[in-house]
Amino acid sequence: MADAREQIEAGRTALGIEFGSTRIKACLVSSADPATVLAVGTFDWENSLDGKLWTYPIAEVWEGLQGAYADLAHNVETTHGVTLTTIGAIGISAMMHGYLAFDKNDELLVPFRTWRNTNTGVAAAELSELFGVNIPLRWSIAHLHQAIVDSEPHVPTIDFVTTLAGYVHWQLTGQKVLGVGDASGMFPIAASGDSYDAQLVAQYNELAGDRLPAASLTDLFPKVLGAGQAAGALTRDGARLLDPTGALQAGIPLCPAEGDAGTGMVATNSVEPRTGNVSAGTSIFAMAVLEHPLENQHHELDLVTTPAGDPVAMVHCNNGASELDAWVRLFIRFAEAAGSPVTPDAAFETLFREALGGAADAGGLLAYNHLAGEPVAGMEEGRPVFVRTTGSDFTLANTMRSHIYGVFGTLALGMRVLDSEGVKLDRMYAHGGLFRTAGVAQRFLAGALGTSVAVAETASEGGAWGIAVLAAYLDSGAGEPLSEYLAGSVFAGAPVTVADPVKDDVEGFASYLDHYHNGLAVVAAAVESV
Repeated sequence: MADAREQIEAGRTALGIEFGSTRIKACLVSSADPATVLAVGTFDWENSLDGKLWTYPIAEVWEGLQGAYADLAHNVETTHGVTLTTIGAIGISAMMHGYLAFDKNDELLVPFRTWRNTNTGVAAAELSELFGVNIPLRWSIAHLHQAIVDSEPHVPTIDFVTTLAGYVHWQLTGQKVLGVGDASGMFPIAASGDSYDAQLVAQYNELAGDRLPAASLTDLFPKVLGAGQAAGALTRDGARLLDPTGALQAGIPLCPAEGDAGTGMVATNSVEPRTGNVSAGTSIFAMAVLEHPLENQHHELDLVTTPAGDPVAMVHCNNGASELDAWVRLFIRFAEAAGSPVTPDAAFETLFREALGGAADAGGLLAYNHLAGEPVAGMEEGRPVFVRTTGSDFTLANTMRSHIYGVFGTLALGMRVLDSEGVKLDRMYAHGGLFRTAGVAQRFLAGALGTSVAVAETASEGGAWGIAVLAAYLDSGAGEPLSEYLAGSVFAGAPVTVADPVKDDVEGFASYLDHYHNGLAVVAAAVESV
């Protein structure tokens, strides 16, 4: 404790703040040993529909940032007896993709459009055909081009377009820059891994012509930076934005802002070829670092990069654990109504353990977690559906197993496509709150993917810890490649639990997935009818 207090007082620390879909989390680590978490802080928030578009009000961005930081600072003071005044380095991370457009006066032109929106079908299809590269619905370029195609009134006055992480970083430092991993969800990155693809930029400039409110697309987008590069420092105004009490000093360096995919790779030590990771939260996605380019274009696969700029194939599903969480809350309320209240952690533990006793194929029950549209499954809108036949074995164990399987269902469909390209992984790492109950979701994921799944003790800290590690990497001087830094300074000797695929789980999930795929017609009918 005394050593931790000394490190905090001397600023030998790194702070990561990540804007997740339902929670903003701050994580303070030791610069010398980033695996050591000194304090955390959180703030809950939720997206909302503005018309037909998913968004977060910008005021809530700052309320949430300040709330998470204040919670962390309070925890530092109560745990270590220190008022937080300085930090070695800071990193900002957030949900990737989406659309934040500003005019020359730095005014937001339209409400923030998140990754969850699926209104960009025309633009994504046109750009995918033009580039010969899959451009997903949620990418920033798809949002920008759709606004151009629709002749939205704000387009002629656009001066700058960025992501949520890029926006917060800009306001804290004054720098319009972005980490390459997050930038790769705005526009395709060059093979060199250090800039937007110049040939594709030229093709887009020609396509947009005078409809583009700049001489080139690159004039509108943030500058691309790799992990470890200087990305500005906390300004006086930025320090007050983060800590309105005035205790935090200006001048603290920031690492390049990153997306949640990149921080997930860092948090699971998955930045080298043949490594991969699964991040499960409101959305769920799998990343596979590639040894060689893919031979074919697939709408199920995105091509992004690690925070160091190496190529990655990504299977991104809009829907993750939210529907499962809703079912657990239902049982929590039942326990409360019955006069035997349980904590959320206890409810998850009990229900997850119950799922272990379910049939390997979930007894013929099918759970679709589609709260929002799901492009990988071909669904433009979401309808959560739980379906069974008269012959299904409707038990609590099978119900919970089917809902956990349902979190992995669409992801597994995308992973089948990745497997068809011959992509090989030595091991898949997983992180996110879904894996807090040891040995359940991890085991089921191993069965779903047919490969070993590793979970580290830091997995539940997620992307906030990952961006804190990137800030520590900057603070270290970034004198070695990111992969070597992670292996030697972060994960050396870190406890890891590995679940190997169980034969019955592999066969059971394969059967479940076949029925799941066929049953998508039920979800489509629900979208059409309900």
